[in-house]
Amino acid sequence: MDAESPAHDVVIVGAGQAGGMLAGLLRQHGFTGRVLMYGAEPVPPYHRPPLSKKYDGEDYLQWLRPESFYADNDIELRLADPVVAVDRSARSVTTRSGHTVEYGTLVLATGARPRVLPVPGADLTGVVALRTVADAAELRTAVLAGARLTIVGGGYVGLEVAAAARARGCEVTVIEREERVLARVASPELSRILTESHRARGTHIVTGADVREIRGREGRVASVILGDGTEIGCNTVVVGIGAVAVDEIARDAGLDCMAGIVVDGAARTSDPHILAIGDVTHRLHDRLGAMVRLESIPSATEQAKQAAAVITGAPIPPHEVPWFWSDQFDMKLKMAGVLAPGTEAVLRTSPGTNACSVFHLDAAGIAHCVETVNAAADFMAGKKFIGARTRLDRDVLADPGVSLRDAAMDSDHAPVAAGVHPETRRN
Repeated sequence: MDAESPAHDVVIVGAGQAGGMLAGLLRQHGFTGRVLMYGAEPVPPYHRPPLSKKYDGEDYLQWLRPESFYADNDIELRLADPVVAVDRSARSVTTRSGHTVEYGTLVLATGARPRVLPVPGADLTGVVALRTVADAAELRTAVLAGARLTIVGGGYVGLEVAAAARARGCEVTVIEREERVLARVASPELSRILTESHRARGTHIVTGADVREIRGREGRVASVILGDGTEIGCNTVVVGIGAVAVDEIARDAGLDCMAGIVVDGAARTSDPHILAIGDVTHRLHDRLGAMVRLESIPSATEQAKQAAAVITGAPIPPHEVPWFWSDQFDMKLKMAGVLAPGTEAVLRTSPGTNACSVFHLDAAGIAHCVETVNAAADFMAGKKFIGARTRLDRDVLADPGVSLRDAAMDSDHAPVAAGVHPETRRN
């Protein structure tokens, strides 16, 4: 079969949020070509955030679409058989089982994998890196009332797991290598708020500490040893120290990669027949004026829309303001924009409530980021301010008795590209 008549018009490698969204969007756009989606896991696309936010509940497994959707929309789904090689000259992919198929357009949506904790004992039973349904199922059975859980890594996933485990009556210790939790992705102000909230609910948080070893008993986790020799007894260890892009097949195929697959503002790779979307990408983001790797559901959805537009010839949608969310205890956290050095934090609190927000402004007063806790209205306003590059009055912004609308002074300023962190990890 020659390149003019591929086995499938579109082959999607990866059945996660990005890949699943793209398959559905293609049909919504009226695309009638042959679509094939490969997945590494044995289940159809599902929502990943509940794995850390709701693993202790009955609804932690939530399908992205009903299982019947794929057959009903003529989307071929091949599961538990990941693609292991891409032949760009033949425009074909080969799976682990040896199956080979040609493509018209290839879309790589292979996601990211958890970083491995490089210490002795990391392979013991009871050490979990939460990323898949199987991981969540294992954690769910291990985290019972009275269980002792140690979480290595004080990022959003680690804190979400901690909150759910404390709600189940578990003894929880969070170990963070940096001097504060969320050091890479949140401001000191938000880190302080979350640390105080977790400690008030009984979570032990240890910062500025490295894990030296995980010790076991009869093949299962028994304790964690810190760099200073401190031993913390536990039944389960959750490793949440970040994730790395699953870009090996792209690298082997000779695509441009840099901490992920490099794509432009419309999900196009260095090969005109290959797109890439989701957590695996390192992309040019017009609103940020920089190359970034954004690991979030909104980012994956945005890139799926871009890829669908490229494939169907529709107008490319404009870039959205990046945003993220997290649920911990009774706190609904929402963040928009990306933290950059040189900005000033302005705290806006609501007396008598557990709601607050932190706006981050540059020297001209232009909003670049907002972090909110139980303050949905502040989040929505902040997201609009960031999108419009609005200059804000600091004094008005800090006064909860004054409407946020009154803080806006003007808009239409250019974005600041310098200093944006290239790899932002949030849910």
